[in-house]
Amino acid sequence: MNSGRPETMENLPALYTIFQGEVAMVTDYGAFIKIPGCRKQGLVHRTHMSSCRVDKPSEIVDVGDKVWVKLIGREMKNDRIKVSLSMKVVNQGTGKDLDPNNVIIEQEERRRRSFQDYTGQKITLEAVLNTTCKKCGCKGHFAKDCFMQPGGTKYSLIPDEEEEKEEAKSAEFEKPDPTKNSSRKRKKVSVILLSF
Repeated sequence: MNSGRPETMENLPALYTIFQGEVAMVTDYGAFIKIPGCRKQGLVHRTHMSSCRVDKPSEIVDVGDKVWVKLIGREMKNDRIKVSLSMKVVNQGTGKDLDPNNVIIEQEERRRRSFQDYTGQKITLEAVLNTTCKKCGCKGHFAKDCFMQPGGTKYSLIPDEEEEKEEAKSAEFEKPDPTKNSSRKRKKVSVILLSF
């Protein structure tokens, strides 16, 4: 297909131009569309075929179909022009631009560029340590990892059974005081601190 001379972008439509092209080939990753007035073909990746997920491009288009596309990217790579097209930002019935300000295209490009491969990073799983913090006295973490502020309030956990026993004992010894409002009741408050 290469005639010996380098390809140029002169015959290609301008960026974000909408045109109707014919499907030349359908692959597992998308469809190649013939660009009118040019020998070049552009790729509509399966992610740009529809706003819904497309697993098989052959279920959306077939060779010879006429589709409306928008030219969303063109770049030179190894003396070859790569043209990216999108079907999902164009109404397939009328050819009307569904993304006139190119917001959807820019968001997807930004998302694609910001994606990082995290497969090489080490994952560390932390468990509750069998240790006591020297700073706050709580179990499960070291002093260097303690979240307690110097001079801050220190909390400790009291099992519910012991708390109920203490309330029962204090109720036995407590005499009603006519000067205090009897409608006030003590609220049971449980504080649970978790350290990861």
